[in-house]
Amino acid sequence: MDAFSAIAEPNRRRILELLAAFGALAASDIYARFGTTHAAVSQHLKVLREAGLVDVEKRKQQRIYTLNAEKIAEFDVWVKRFTQRTDEAFSRLDALLETEKTKLSGEK
Repeated sequence: MDAFSAIAEPNRRRILELLAAFGALAASDIYARFGTTHAAVSQHLKVLREAGLVDVEKRKQQRIYTLNAEKIAEFDVWVKRFTQRTDEAFSRLDALLETEKTKLSGEK
């Protein structure tokens, strides 16, 4: 699953937000913050891991999850590029509307 599909699910976004807030969390700490089964949260963590959004490190009996900073940075680049393109499109639209407004006011 690609990263965009992975974050489309609200619980997965919530997991990413938790990791962003706390830096690193044991799987048990993540489970404790959800009202669903361990199996459901494990499945979400698996999807995030397979999408490359989180890293996992085994420490003794625990699995510690962290954000994959490189993958998150890719999102940031995409969002900035998308925002720039939409801002440019809206600026062109604003200019076109202003031109049309000027034409209409000149006809009166």
